[in-house]
Amino acid sequence: MTTGNYPALRHFLEIYRGDARLALLDTLLDSGKTVADTINIYTSAFPAIENNIWKTLPAEETITLFQSVFSEYETLIQKNIDETEDSRYKFYIVIPVADRPIHLQQCLNSILNLCELYQYGGKNRQHYNKIAVIVADDSRNKNSIKQHQKICERFSSDGLDTEYFGIKEQIEQIKKLGGSAHNLQQILGRYALQQNPDDFYHKGAAITRNIAYLRLDEIACSSGEKLIFYFIDSDQEFKIKIATDDGQKDIYAINYFYHLNEIFSRGHASILTGKVVGDPPVSPAVMAGNFQNDVIDFLQQIANNDAASSCHFHGETKVSDDAAYHDMADLFGFKKSAEPYQYSCTLKNSHSHLDCFNDFASKLNRFFDGEHPTRVTYFDYAGSLSDTIAARTIYTGNYAFKAECLKYFISFATLKLRMAGPVLGRIIKAELGDRFVSANLPMLHKRTTDETGESEFRPGVNREQEKIDLSDEFERQFFGDVMLFTIEQLSQAGYPEATLDRNTLESVLIETEQSLHKKYESKHHQIMERLEILKSVFNRDDCWWNNTADTTQARELIKNFINNIDHNFGANSQGHALINSEANQIKRHDEILQAILSYKNDRATWEALLK
Repeated sequence: MTTGNYPALRHFLEIYRGDARLALLDTLLDSGKTVADTINIYTSAFPAIENNIWKTLPAEETITLFQSVFSEYETLIQKNIDETEDSRYKFYIVIPVADRPIHLQQCLNSILNLCELYQYGGKNRQHYNKIAVIVADDSRNKNSIKQHQKICERFSSDGLDTEYFGIKEQIEQIKKLGGSAHNLQQILGRYALQQNPDDFYHKGAAITRNIAYLRLDEIACSSGEKLIFYFIDSDQEFKIKIATDDGQKDIYAINYFYHLNEIFSRGHASILTGKVVGDPPVSPAVMAGNFQNDVIDFLQQIANNDAASSCHFHGETKVSDDAAYHDMADLFGFKKSAEPYQYSCTLKNSHSHLDCFNDFASKLNRFFDGEHPTRVTYFDYAGSLSDTIAARTIYTGNYAFKAECLKYFISFATLKLRMAGPVLGRIIKAELGDRFVSANLPMLHKRTTDETGESEFRPGVNREQEKIDLSDEFERQFFGDVMLFTIEQLSQAGYPEATLDRNTLESVLIETEQSLHKKYESKHHQIMERLEILKSVFNRDDCWWNNTADTTQARELIKNFINNIDHNFGANSQGHALINSEANQIKRHDEILQAILSYKNDRATWEALLK
């Protein structure tokens, strides 16, 4: 047996000696006789230390020490592996990516950093034992593909086993199905049959995930280890965002793999979903109303302050409630946000309202890439991170599951609608009940890159110089909501297990679509009214920003923002034209109805193929 002084753990036991739980462990640490005894002391100490750390916002040195405690724990396990078998779960992290080399680099870097800081599973021959990555590439740009391949190779050489699962590999995976692929067109789309490498890109994240499921099924059958499959998005990192007196900070404060192993080892959970902090996980299509209110509030406030005076937009940061960024949060059971959120200036050192105004203007057009400068979501500690609650929604950028849940492919993938995760969540909830859980293990979501201030790639968003067109994304958002709330109603009637007749399904679909259409139209009118107020406030002759050359660039940026709000949400919005188009309504209606009708057979076909 290898023993040691365990300095990091002892340091915490000393700091929090007033905690009776830790005081007892301090005594046990000196009297422990076996490796198993000491390991149990660490696992008993982790939740108590964590709870003490988050009574206030932890300092950087506190988080560093916390990481060291886990590192000590892992070293203890690895040095005594002959005495204590490491039967914890191995994680396969799957990252669908399309033309996002910068985001992919940052995402993988965060995984490697997390491994280095917390050492989950230890190393063998300089490679992490229990962490592996699969990058499922859906890129079109050949340069992006080459960069993604090189990035995967580089991280593999750095000790993080990273498999590149590109177009060639995906086609080979489908070919292994033989004639059975013909029956998977509702799950894999036309790509189940048309496997032309020159036309096998931008399939969409849902279809790409489903193809990756086939690869994971192979791994599950050949591996002798306990496995958890963990899907994340390429524009995320294994960090959390906190609000401090010095501004926002992104920190490695959660040992995700440890907590997930704890949760799944209890044997209760089969599939788990987390959330995100930072940028909202929804489309700008459903955030324009609230954001306009916040922009108007900012302009009205700053107009009453002298341009040269010290910036006062540095009050206490308001922590956003769940879905505070969403114009129709009430649809999801959240309280509507009645009051505007004050902008929290991110500039450091001494600066004026003029500086703040110019900086705020530089952030505005990032909104169309999914940022929300006034309603950032921060991490909120609410008790043990290994605790879970019942879930009903899957966030497809942060969910983990046992191999048995590979049967839950991303449903209705070929429709390419938004809200795929919530839709799948409703189906899983109906079948798994309390084995479908949620945990407070959010990841940092970063919609844009520092290099450009824009997203590298977003499907259905078209740019033409300063003009940004969200109409395709808007349409997919609306009918994604229609699909979601239709499935929610049907699941309460026993779907998909129960066989419901076509008339019943169609009746629920029509009723849901009509109800949502009224809400969207009501919000459309509100946005148009607020848009006129925004224009009026911004264009006032007596506002100081309209009377100085120092705001020339900022004024152009705000004009661009207003013009793009008008284009996407104003009277001539193409997105609203699409959801009002009778031809498009009929097309979507038929697609959704057919997909719902065929889902049960699709599931049976899929499950028969799993090994």
